[in-house]
Amino acid sequence: MLRIKDPKPSLHFYTDILGMSLLQEMNMGNFTLYFLAYDAEEVNGVFARQGVLELTHNHGTESDPNFQGYSSGNSDPGRGFGHIAISVANIEEACARFERLGVPFKKRLTDGNMKNIAFILDPDGYWVEIVPRTLNL
Repeated sequence: MLRIKDPKPSLHFYTDILGMSLLQEMNMGNFTLYFLAYDAEEVNGVFARQGVLELTHNHGTESDPNFQGYSSGNSDPGRGFGHIAISVANIEEACARFERLGVPFKKRLTDGNMKNIAFILDPDGYWVEIVPRTLNL
C-alpha cells in the first residue's frame, strides 16, 4: 500500500502513464482506497490477480498547506521501503514515452552502471523501477 497526497495526479500517473486499470475504489469515511492492476485475462475478482497496487488517500492531505508529504522510504527519516517495479516490452520506447510525458526520472537508462533499468518518480516521490520483460544481468 502506498499513501498518496492527492488521488487525482496519482490516479492519472498509474492509469494514464503506467497503463494500469482502476479495479475498485472504496471510500472508507476518512480515507479512500484505490486498487489498481494491469489487465489480465480470465481473472475473477480484485485479489485473484498476480499483483494489485493499493493506494490510500487520507482525506484532507490534498488541500493541507502544511502537509509535508510521505516518506518514499529511500531517505531519512523513514528509510526502509525502496520501490515497486513494472516490466515493459521495450524499455527504450517506454523511457522515451515517459520523457515525452514529462515524468521525472530518478535514474535514466544512460545513468550509472546498469544500463538496462530505469527509475521514474510518481507524484508522491515513490520510485518505480522500469525493467524489460527479459532482464539480462
